[in-house]
Amino acid sequence: MKGGRKLNDVSWSKGRIILSNKRVVLVGNGGKRTLALSSVDGIGGRYDANQEIQRVSNYVSLRIGDDVFLIAAEEHDEFRTDLYRAFLDRKVIKARHPAIKGGVVQDTEWEQARVKVEADGISIAQQSGAFVRLELDDIGTLEETERTVMDEKASVIEAEHTDDEGTSVQTYLSGQPWIVAVIKSYLGEGRDRNRGAVELSESEREVLMALYSGVSSFEVPNFLGMSVDRVEEIFERLIEAEVLEEVRTRREVALEPRGRNIASEAMNEQ
Repeated sequence: MKGGRKLNDVSWSKGRIILSNKRVVLVGNGGKRTLALSSVDGIGGRYDANQEIQRVSNYVSLRIGDDVFLIAAEEHDEFRTDLYRAFLDRKVIKARHPAIKGGVVQDTEWEQARVKVEADGISIAQQSGAFVRLELDDIGTLEETERTVMDEKASVIEAEHTDDEGTSVQTYLSGQPWIVAVIKSYLGEGRDRNRGAVELSESEREVLMALYSGVSSFEVPNFLGMSVDRVEEIFERLIEAEVLEEVRTRREVALEPRGRNIASEAMNEQ
């Protein structure tokens, strides 16, 4: 896109990519173009203007004002991770963890924290010494809202994932608007992988909500007043739908990110 107008006659040009923690430099036969990271308003998302662009499966899009640049690196995954590192590594943000645990709001406070980007997610080192991992494959829901952060209104990312015990938690992250946008874009890759519509019966939704609330898979029959055989049937169906994962052969199960997403939505509808 140029000046907010979608270009249909664009094509890929070969060149070199130079990346630092300040800028991306694109070098080709027609010269070079320098993109300051501080000027980037958005990252991620596909802009398949035509078949020429669409034939490349992996690329990164950078939005600067009303212009959009597409960059396809030979080693896409490594470049993508390095790009997010250039934006986020060692940046100071504010974090609240866990803000919600097992569906229950916690009384934790906001803290200063530092971000570290890894290939499979981000790590948050809080000032108190707490260390939080948000893995892309473990992101259930991801929302951006406005909350009061240390007595000031600010944009906040609410990321749902699991803690070391496998309990559903929400971590709140806040900071400068562009940092919030980049974190949301990176974590959003995980959220999008785990999305997927699944048609569920009322009984299946009840099982998911029970697990989401912290009820052990062994306690679900008594908790819901269902027979063990019926709960086993539901577990089997939800495992096949990639909503649950089997933890042990005794049929202990834990919610997958997709399952936590569905359970959260179901509880909000109650």
